[in-house]
Amino acid sequence: MKFEIEFSGHENIRSNHQKTIEITKESHLTPQGDCIVGVNANYGCADLPEDLKNKLKNPNSNVTFSINVDNQEFTVKGKGHPDLQLTHNDDIVLRKSNFICPRTLAVNCDKASDMLPRSMVMLLQNPKTIGKFTITIE
Repeated sequence: MKFEIEFSGHENIRSNHQKTIEITKESHLTPQGDCIVGVNANYGCADLPEDLKNKLKNPNSNVTFSINVDNQEFTVKGKGHPDLQLTHNDDIVLRKSNFICPRTLAVNCDKASDMLPRSMVMLLQNPKTIGKFTITIE
């Protein structure tokens, strides 16, 4: 199963958080949002299709996330979890930890936003940049 979310860049994208990666439907971003890699996303956790949410709640689900900007791709692997709530209206967060809140999409991820290539971060600092966040579940 594959699901794509579009988002755009923002001048305040820093992408230097060591534990999470986030995209948001919000259009405003302060420099403190250092895990955020995209704004103006067309989906938050609550908007995801039920069949996708059900697969994400399966602890045996291996989930791959890819962030594509121009011709660059950044891939993150994570796990589903039965306690995922997936109810936040605006945000989607990938976590290296097991922490779960309404914004959490996956846990035990192998990368965080600080690992995004700096060339991709530079592209994402342009508000005109359009990125694609793809969720693939096996």
